Amino acid sequence: MNSAERLKGIDVFVTTVAAGSFTAAGERLNLTSSAVGKAIARLEARLKKRLFDRTTRRLALTDAGAAFHTICVRALEELESAERVLADDASEPSGRLRVDVPATFGRMQVMPLLLQFSEQHQAVQTHVSFTDRFVDVVDEGIDVAVRIGGPDSWPAHVGQQFLGHERLIFCASPAYIARKGTPLAINELDAHETVTYGRADGTPSPWLIPKGSAPIERRTMDSRLVVGHGEALLEAVIAGHGVAQLATWLAAQALERGRLVQFLPACSVDGLPLRLVWPQRKQLLPKVDALRMHLASNLRIR
Repeated sequence: MNSAERLKGIDVFVTTVAAGSFTAAGERLNLTSSAVGKAIARLEARLKKRLFDRTTRRLALTDAGAAFHTICVRALEELESAERVLADDASEPSGRLRVDVPATFGRMQVMPLLLQFSEQHQAVQTHVSFTDRFVDVVDEGIDVAVRIGGPDSWPAHVGQQFLGHERLIFCASPAYIARKGTPLAINELDAHETVTYGRADGTPSPWLIPKGSAPIERRTMDSRLVVGHGEALLEAVIAGHGVAQLATWLAAQALERGRLVQFLPACSVDGLPLRLVWPQRKQLLPKVDALRMHLASNLRIR
């Protein structure tokens, strides 16, 4: 069966689901209810599956029908998106653009670039959300997401671009160092007060400890203070509550101003990866393509 044959009846099927009856679907498609019913029957015969449970009072999807409907809607959205790409190919970026960024990194590093982008592209309506959880860009209608961390492999319908790894360093406030002394070796960290990042499930995020040629050790510290927000974690360390392993993008300004000092520089290590993520079907939309290029050219994590 060729591709054109496979498309027959799909628009009728999707419209029928949305309309709730053959009669209502016929009105939307300018067909008789009988023609709609025959189109659905032919589709069911071709698929060898019943798509609807029909009674005199209601029309309901079967399990197979519900699964097929999800696939059909996505396929029609892909076609619509492709048409928009062709129609907009030579146009300026415009329209609503949904962007999702990590809470702290997004505010500190991404937001200034989004403001630049908004200034350069006046016809784009940029909607920015800040989340640290995993975001499904397809299911949640996100056009472009900035993610720190995430899976090593991504599904085929999701595009992604790697922008580098964050760099993790050991820091403390000058006041803490004056009070407790500077750790001179990794094994001295256990004797110090520590401040660690708290993950969404309440558990502390482990520190990454380099071990020479051996694999990196993931060490969970027994911290008195576990903080689930990047900027709040930074402030706790600046206030002298202990030593911490911080990303350079988070600690840089405090280091420059002398509010933090780095120690054990030889024990710096690569942390989580930074990526741009987007639905593959939206990749060539001018607004998406323009933002991807802008962020890829300017966004840095170390």
